[in-house]
Amino acid sequence: MSRGAVAHPDGAAGRTVVVAGAGGVGGRAVCAALSRAGAHVVALGSRAETLADVEAAETAVLDLADPAAVTAWAEELRSRRPSIDGVLHLVGGWRGGSALDDFDWLERRVLTTLRVLSRELRDDLAASTAGRFAIVSSASVARPTWGMANYVTLKAAAETWVQAMATTWRTKEVPAAAVTFVVGSLDEIGVVENLAAASAGLWSLPTDELNGALIDLGTGE
Repeated sequence: MSRGAVAHPDGAAGRTVVVAGAGGVGGRAVCAALSRAGAHVVALGSRAETLADVEAAETAVLDLADPAAVTAWAEELRSRRPSIDGVLHLVGGWRGGSALDDFDWLERRVLTTLRVLSRELRDDLAASTAGRFAIVSSASVARPTWGMANYVTLKAAAETWVQAMATTWRTKEVPAAAVTFVVGSLDEIGVVENLAAASAGLWSLPTDELNGALIDLGTGE
């Protein structure tokens, strides 16, 4: 049996978990669920006002598309915490269509922030006894339309990036898992609650079971 084949009985308790995009409706729910589970939640947002009243051990305003800023923040976090055990990348945005400017706007939010943050913290997660990385993608990736061409293209790229992390961790047999949550819309009944519960439960499931998984969160109806 590989070392990632068993669940971790303490779950998220005591884990340092970074939630990027913590100020959105999904991020707030995830932070609250992780905090209730006993995690040390580090809530990240691009503006201070979005982080007001977020349930977290600490908050930070950070441009996740700026590699130098992310590195400086991560080094400071490492100096204070024994490990970094989880990253929930919930940064996003929405613009429909196929316009060039809209693609650039979405790329910075959906893909660049993901690439910068995961590159910085990937080794930290691999060094954890149970590293977890997760994003939220869209069910529309499986049925793309021209009216959402920019959005689904970048979400598909984000899924591929996460799968690349998962494959490498599986090959190296490290106790870390990269996961994609799939939703129709966070506005659908029950989806935010499902996301929060699934995020907090990532440390209660075996690494081998989670790594590379696409987890359909449904509508909650």
